[in-house]
Amino acid sequence: MALAQSKKPPQRGNAEAKGGCESIKAFIYGRYSDHRQKDTSIEQQFREIREHCQREKITIVGEYADRALSGKTDKRPEFQRMIHDCSKGRVDLVICWKVDRFARNRYDAATYKARLKKYGVKVIYVKEYIPDTPEGILLEAVLEGSAEYYSANLAQNIQRGMRENALQCKVNNGALPLGYRKGPDGKFTIDPAGAAIVKDIFEMYTGGMKAVEICADLNSRGPRTAHGAQFNKNSLRSILKNERYIGVYQYAEVRIEGGVPAIITKEMYDMAQEAIKKRAKAPAASWAEANYLLTGKLFCGLCGSSMIGESGTSHTGTKHNYYTCSARKRQKACDKKPVKKDWIEEYVARAVAEYALTDEMIDLISTNAVELQRQERESGELPALKAQLKDVERRRKNVYNAIEQGIASRTLQEGLAGLEEQAAQLKDNIYHVEVQYTNITKEDLTLWLEHFRSGDVKDPAYQETLINAFITAVYVYDDHLKIVIRYAKDKKDEITLSFVDGVDSGGDGSAFAIASPPCNSP
Repeated sequence: MALAQSKKPPQRGNAEAKGGCESIKAFIYGRYSDHRQKDTSIEQQFREIREHCQREKITIVGEYADRALSGKTDKRPEFQRMIHDCSKGRVDLVICWKVDRFARNRYDAATYKARLKKYGVKVIYVKEYIPDTPEGILLEAVLEGSAEYYSANLAQNIQRGMRENALQCKVNNGALPLGYRKGPDGKFTIDPAGAAIVKDIFEMYTGGMKAVEICADLNSRGPRTAHGAQFNKNSLRSILKNERYIGVYQYAEVRIEGGVPAIITKEMYDMAQEAIKKRAKAPAASWAEANYLLTGKLFCGLCGSSMIGESGTSHTGTKHNYYTCSARKRQKACDKKPVKKDWIEEYVARAVAEYALTDEMIDLISTNAVELQRQERESGELPALKAQLKDVERRRKNVYNAIEQGIASRTLQEGLAGLEEQAAQLKDNIYHVEVQYTNITKEDLTLWLEHFRSGDVKDPAYQETLINAFITAVYVYDDHLKIVIRYAKDKKDEITLSFVDGVDSGGDGSAFAIASPPCNSP
């Protein structure tokens, strides 16, 4: 629909009631959706709005801009700030360049205009004149419907573009699988370091190693998944079942064999799939194996290698779970005997409960945690960001003052736009940093820690909570343990536990003795 722009009367809301005795005041708002779109820039929007205000003798008292944010959502910080400021009764109008800058669906547009109407504020658009008549209401509905259609159509265009990428075997959205990175042409290329890990996983699994053993080995060596996390049975399974590693490109309904550089052979992949099927039929070696709580935290005291979980069956048919030194199992390079899973996990959990949950340690832990929280807030990234924002706001205010005094130039206008963009980015960064901070009191943490005193150290869930919360590492010898307990960032204690006479690594773990007092270490 083409709209005539000539000879339109001034668009004024409730300001007309002032009878022209007082200047009409307005907030102006601009937005564009995405850096990749050919949207009219906010600077151009504001330039045309200012020209309109100058012609109509409207005073601009505030400017708000959201960059690279969709009009479909309420998550527009500057828009929300403008709506809030309108409630203070400072202005008569909110002026946008076009209808779709205010909102991209009719429901949001109607909702926010109804709120503004309660504040005595009217919304107008400088490029789309809409009179206060029944015809004008209908016209606005048509324009808002067009904006909504554009938004929906844009989503379809994006999907169409992603499908076109898929047909060319290019990387689409989402995290890249371990072993790949995006090449200059937008297609998959091999990441040598990640690819080596993928090959190790397939070789270890097809060679007979269990999932928990592979995870323990990888996590002790330090590599991480594509998401930056430690390996577990789920991430391992997703790698072993991913056809991309044999060169298959898959996106939605698009499937192209040979569309991705292969990391492993088809024969190796097929062997892994057969092994998965066989283990799924054998409960003793399935993916649902025993939950080894100390995986990645238990180490051999003799050689320093990680202790990995394994299971075996006695002559009576009873299944037993153990932790075994990985160097002993794979390389026959260590004499450390295996230790029973249930025994060592309860033994360690009992030690943590009796050592870390005393009144003295609870007070120390909660005090250190609160102090760390304070230090991070005062000396971390947040204060620096706030100081930068304060400086940008001061400079922006100076530019505003210069413009109000009649000192207007293209350089000033461009400088103001740059400062507004910096301020918007800094506010966004501050928000993301603030939501990462916890805000827990010493009393809250003390109550949380005291809660565990009533736990049952024989309960695997309770054991897991204690081990995950406090244990950094456990070194197991033939006659004693060394347990490293953390109670704050970069602060830990090491305790040594000697096995009581008659209680060995195959016993029930019902008793232990502290051979030496804990030594504080920074």
